[in-house]
Amino acid sequence: MTDHSDNHATAIRSGGQKPSILPWRGRRGANGSLQAQQPGLGHDTLSLPATMADTLPLAELDAREITAWFGDHMVLERVSLTMRAGEVTALIGPSGCGKSTFLRILNRMHQLVPGAALAGEVLLDGTDIYDPSQRLTEARRQIGMVFQKPNPFPAMSIYDNVIAGLKLTGVKATRGRKDDLVEECLVKAGLWREVSGRLRQPGGALSGGQQQRLCIARSLAVRPRVLLMDEPCSALDPTSTRVIEETLADLVKDVTIVIVTHNMQQAQRVSNECAFFLAEENSPGYIVEHGPTEAMFNSPQDPRTADYVGGRFG
Repeated sequence: MTDHSDNHATAIRSGGQKPSILPWRGRRGANGSLQAQQPGLGHDTLSLPATMADTLPLAELDAREITAWFGDHMVLERVSLTMRAGEVTALIGPSGCGKSTFLRILNRMHQLVPGAALAGEVLLDGTDIYDPSQRLTEARRQIGMVFQKPNPFPAMSIYDNVIAGLKLTGVKATRGRKDDLVEECLVKAGLWREVSGRLRQPGGALSGGQQQRLCIARSLAVRPRVLLMDEPCSALDPTSTRVIEETLADLVKDVTIVIVTHNMQQAQRVSNECAFFLAEENSPGYIVEHGPTEAMFNSPQDPRTADYVGGRFG
């Protein structure tokens, strides 16, 4: 892991013997078939903190020795990364190196892919989210996701889009509480002033940048402690991208953020920490180097990192 006592990036290389797949992940049967096991798929009724200020302290997310497969194809090998509480961690690297797969592992989306398996641990403040005692709905509530393409429910109103996650995660709230929640989350997402007079209009009628901020507001409504973002600005114009980046700078006061981006300038602007992923020919993805963003871009330890952030490949 990165030593944060100085300002240097840490160069690492995954390798060694393939780790055994833990029994509650996905294991190979005697006939070679994958026997997927999905722990904690239950559903409980949860209470919602009154405001974001009432949530638990900012969370640290720690991925340890993550190895992932799709069928027999290993896509990540022994990836370890600590995503520090109250910071933005950017995942960078060429297409196909496993960044988005790693991101989806962080909130248990990988396990829903047929034939997928993984080894390792994902610790949220020291608790493994894949432990059999941990429910899927609670993991998704605490670790939210914003996708590359804005995906609001198009026929659902702006208001109902924001609170859609409450029912899915089993959260009960009064009408007055929902009203307050919608306003608070739209304010946090930088959208309130633009839509406050038309909350009952369809979310699908908003512009692309507004739809993405609506998706951010929807994620915030269930009070996540970590927010994962998979190239959230890749389909947006420069003006909408700037607004999203300004929103991130405000959100990180309340949630830990992990973002995948191919935009090196964006990684420099928005992140505190950076991890460079790479997958060489016919090999699984791994982290070449990680550390403070300034060090990663200005004084990387690995020449491949320097070549990538300098635009010489990728």
